[in-house]
Order: sequence, then C-alpha cells, then structure tokens
Amino acid sequence: MSKTYTVAVVGATGAVGETMLKVLAERQFPIGKLHVLASERSAGSKVDFGARQLVVEDLATFDPTGVDIALFSAGGSVSKEYAPKFAAAGAVVIDNSSTFRGDADVPLVVSEVNPEAAKNRPRGIIANPNCSTMQLMVALAPIHRAVGIERINIATYQSVSGTGAKAMAELGKQTADLLNFREIEPKVYPVQIAFNVIPHGGDFLDNGYTTEEWKLLTETRKILGDDNIQVNATVVRVPVFYGHSEAVHIETREKISVEKARELLAAQPGLVLVDERKAGGYPTPVTHASGNDPVFVGRLREDVSHPRGLDLWVVSDNIRKGAATNAVQLAELVIAEG
Repeated sequence: MSKTYTVAVVGATGAVGETMLKVLAERQFPIGKLHVLASERSAGSKVDFGARQLVVEDLATFDPTGVDIALFSAGGSVSKEYAPKFAAAGAVVIDNSSTFRGDADVPLVVSEVNPEAAKNRPRGIIANPNCSTMQLMVALAPIHRAVGIERINIATYQSVSGTGAKAMAELGKQTADLLNFREIEPKVYPVQIAFNVIPHGGDFLDNGYTTEEWKLLTETRKILGDDNIQVNATVVRVPVFYGHSEAVHIETREKISVEKARELLAAQPGLVLVDERKAGGYPTPVTHASGNDPVFVGRLREDVSHPRGLDLWVVSDNIRKGAATNAVQLAELVIAEG
C-alpha cells in the first residue's frame, strides 16, 4: 500500500484555499487524513473536496500534532502566528503569504524553476512567491540560465481576484450598476475598478514604488539566485476577474535571438508558448489562463531600442499557478524526498 499523508489546509474557505482543495483532488495527492481549517466564524461550515464535503475546523483550537504537510493561505498575520506552531509540531509548512519570503532561512520556491531549494528548510517552512513573480520566473528562468538577464522592465495587469473575494464582488457590482446608470461607491479599491485601470498594488514606499512592485525585485533575485538583476516594475490592477498579465522587457547579458528564446521557452516545464504573429495568436487571461495551470507566453520580439533586448507577454491564472497549484506542487516535492 502506498504511503499517505495527513494534510491541513489553513484558510480553506478563501478563494485560494478552496482552489488548493480542488487541486489536491485533481492531482490525486496521497492524502490519508485531511483537515480543513479557518477562523472561528467559519468553523462548522462545509467545503468541497472532490465528491465529498468536509467540515471546517477552528484553527485557533486545532492541535497540529500529526500533520505532515500544512498548506497556508489565510493571510500574513495568521501565518506569522500559526505557521511556526505547525512546523514545531513536525509539519512541513507551505505558506502563501509574504510573511517569510524575505527570510534567508526560508526557501522561496517555484516548482519548475528552483525545486532543489525546497530541501533546505531549517525552520520547516517553504514560502510560495507572489503570484506575479511566480509566472514571471517560469518564463524568464530558462533565458536567464542560457544568457543571463541584466535588467527586467515589467508592467503587470493584475486581476481583481488577487485582492480577494470582496474585490471580485465589487467589480461585478460596479459593472452592473454602471450599465444600469446607477451611482457607484468604491470600497475595496480607492477608485472605481469597473471599466478602469488602477496603477496601484500594495502600500506605497518612501521611494515611490509600492510593496507589490518591490516584491518583483526582491523575489526575482532570491529565486534566480542573482542579486545583480535589476528590476523596474509598475503594478496595475485591471477589471479582469481571473488571470494576471505582464508586459515584460528584458536586457540580457549576452544577445539571444527570438528563435533561440522560443526554443528555450517551448522546452520549459509548466509553460505553453502561444506566439503566432496574427490576430488572436497570443495568450489572454480569459482565452488561455483562467482555470488552467500553465504559464502562457507570447508576443516574442527583439526590442528595437536595445541591442540585447527581448520583449514578451506573460499570462497565468493567479489563483491556480500563482498560488494554489504551486503550493501543491511544492507538497509533491516534499513527499518525493521520501
């Protein structure tokens, strides 16, 4: 009989937590016992796991003894308090918040990019990168390994699901209200999101960048293991429900042709190349990314403004690959260690 594991999903009632349960079932993760955990107010409710429904347990009173793997997606404050408790009880914690990403003794891992890093986890915690960084790394890692990347200039077009369920509800309500000539009142975002774009993600820093933009710098360097990579980012929130898009302009240390880049990308695990120079020959959040796991790349071309420049368009489902799927893939790496 094959070995099974006791798994806990913390934040099971949220969008990412529910998707984690869906991905665990889809990928037939070898679960012997599964605990679905959330706050006291959600305790007693039910969530779907495959064909079954599971009763949500209260995280605050749960005893983590015996848990082998804990998938956390309940926010930074919850991770800060409870992840070390689960790790101390013997679980490998895979955390989706930003709490531990910058810690030197916590690996930051994208399963197709630096899986070996997951083995070195002295605190028993593995961090899941930010969703925007995640898809960017899948696309850029093979190019960086081949010719080195000197600089990345990126503008993201991030869906509202990255902010959470209330943001999705706000987009839906604002859209309906505007189409019916009703007044709107922004609550989740500082300004109207329906039929608009907002150049703001996270909190503003003293240098004028936001925390979401700064993560693209710090996480890229950590995952690729290269502190010399320069990153300039602008984060934009767009009225799309699922799927982040990125316009990426890179300057490589050695020149690479579009043909060679296309060859490297086509061979990259977890990536699908959609790059035809015709109408519709490129990936979009709705037509390709939403509900799917791969990172999709298109619009490859040489940057005419730089002798070693390359441009590409990167799209991925921020809830699946950007959060839930990578977390489950990291859990698979852990059990593969034996």
